[in-house]
Amino acid sequence: MDRGEEPLSARPALETESLRFLHVTVGSLLASYGWYILFSCVLLYIVIQKLSLRLRALRQRQLDQAEAVLEPDVVVKRQEALAAARLRMQEDLNAQVEKHKEKLRQLEEEKRRQKIEMWDSMQEGRSYKRNSGRPQEEDGPGPSTSSVIPKGKSDKKPLRGGGKNLGLLKWRPP
Repeated sequence: MDRGEEPLSARPALETESLRFLHVTVGSLLASYGWYILFSCVLLYIVIQKLSLRLRALRQRQLDQAEAVLEPDVVVKRQEALAAARLRMQEDLNAQVEKHKEKLRQLEEEKRRQKIEMWDSMQEGRSYKRNSGRPQEEDGPGPSTSSVIPKGKSDKKPLRGGGKNLGLLKWRPP
């Protein structure tokens, strides 16, 4: 019986030795990489939460689709709502097209009117070229085209000598 008692007393010494080794190993691991392990655990927790939410949403969608397939009334209502939305969108598009056509018609009418005015002014002997930014005023307070005096040569000196030798000094080495 001594042999049976001996391993029992030696066993707690081995267990305490392995616990000390485990304590030292885990302690040094946590001391070295504790913050990294903590942040990794928090990140892992957040990822698991996000994935579980998405998984629940996916299951819910699958259940809704299965119910929709089983209930034809829901399918019919959904299709009617979709058709009504398409009809509204088409009406909006048609209204935009009509507005655009009306705008083009107005622009065409304006161009035609300008051509008629140009033809009339040409027939009367006036200039038909106009400033593109503003319409030409006939009874304006400014001077009329017939009273404008054309400018002659200005009295300014030319920038260049006009080919004349002005007697510029040439540089000579000392």
